[in-house]
Amino acid sequence: ILLLNRRMNRKLRVGGSSESQAPQMEYSPIAIHLNNGVLEYCRTSGAALGGSTAGILGLTGLQGFLFFVIVLICTYGCIFIKAGNKRSKYFMSTTSVLTGSLFNVLFTYVLFWTFLYGVVHVY
Repeated sequence: ILLLNRRMNRKLRVGGSSESQAPQMEYSPIAIHLNNGVLEYCRTSGAALGGSTAGILGLTGLQGFLFFVIVLICTYGCIFIKAGNKRSKYFMSTTSVLTGSLFNVLFTYVLFWTFLYGVVHVY
């Protein structure tokens, strides 16, 4: 998976137009869109794998949700390790990386968790 896209086709200037300010960071809307797509893919894949693992292991209740937190921390840890020290170069906000589509990830986790728990331990 290619996490980071460094192509700069069209540039979007962030900030004011005063020349006396410090150099401004330029973001490519195309690169931001692709980075967000890859980020969403990583989150969803991590949630599906984590939910599948929790279901197969037979985790229930609070143990399953604690496992979700562990999976989420590992997923974001891998993303930030891949981005390195230049997170602001690839994402406009670290907060949006952490909180974006959190409920979608939770629902995906619960879907795979309950499905595989039912397949393995109930039937």
